[in-house]
Amino acid sequence: MGQTDIREIAALSSEEGKTQIEERIFNIRGKQVMIDKDLALLYGVETRRLNEQVKRNIERFPDDFMFRLTQKEFDLISSEHLKSQIATSNWGGTRKLPLAFTENGIAMLSSILKSETAIAVNIRIMRAFTAMRRTFSTNHELFQRIETIEYHQLKIEQHLSENDGKIEQILNHIETDGNIKQGIFFDGQIYDAYSFVADMVRSAKRRIVLIDNYIDDTVLTLMSKRASEVKATIYTGNISKQLQLDIDKHNAQYPPITIRIFSKAHDRFLIIDDAVYLIGASIKDLGKKWFGFTLMENTDAGELLGRLE
Repeated sequence: MGQTDIREIAALSSEEGKTQIEERIFNIRGKQVMIDKDLALLYGVETRRLNEQVKRNIERFPDDFMFRLTQKEFDLISSEHLKSQIATSNWGGTRKLPLAFTENGIAMLSSILKSETAIAVNIRIMRAFTAMRRTFSTNHELFQRIETIEYHQLKIEQHLSENDGKIEQILNHIETDGNIKQGIFFDGQIYDAYSFVADMVRSAKRRIVLIDNYIDDTVLTLMSKRASEVKATIYTGNISKQLQLDIDKHNAQYPPITIRIFSKAHDRFLIIDDAVYLIGASIKDLGKKWFGFTLMENTDAGELLGRLE
């Protein structure tokens, strides 16, 4: 390759030329570097000649001035998002991993190449490095904000993944008879807990009985998801005027729910047909705090209901 003529040097001194140089600057090992093939192209010499000169003067190029890329580093800068730069640099068919030159190493190159072209191009390269440092410094706060956003997005994805795992654990407790043995819901799993109880209500074939001192219209909404032939009874500690109004309006549209006053229970119980569940939170508060539930396998639903009468 012959020397770059005066018009090519002038082009490198233009704003477009600066952009072309900046496109060839990569960040590797925490340093801004340029690759031997790109530098040879800019200097107007063959890559072989440039590397020969470096080899003859190797004592001028310590590790912080120049280093050879690893295969992983070369693959990284050869990735799809740098396709245009690579095409411009004519890297196809590279057999030997290229050399990377830091800003100090590039400054040293002009002293060993000793040509007007090298000097002119090096001045432009040094200005491009300076411009990139200035850009980074100006946008440092923006970069930090982007990193923060990416971090929070990662945490959200991790949280969703953990929740999926917890739901899967609950589902794994389902036995052949269709009854879930036990499980825990954590704060924030409002929809998951609501959906879980709604599925239990839908599974009822004959009856649903809820013993819960504190209920509201959300509990009535859950009960409306049962089949029309399934009887529903709620035992609660108090029926306010508002709750009675909600009950009346619910019963006017959906299969009626029987509400009875009962204040002897400290815990919450949910009976689905013949299965008795101990629920650690009021149904209306599902998902607001940690709560557990367990199937009381040795409890006779008929005996429990008999004590309620």
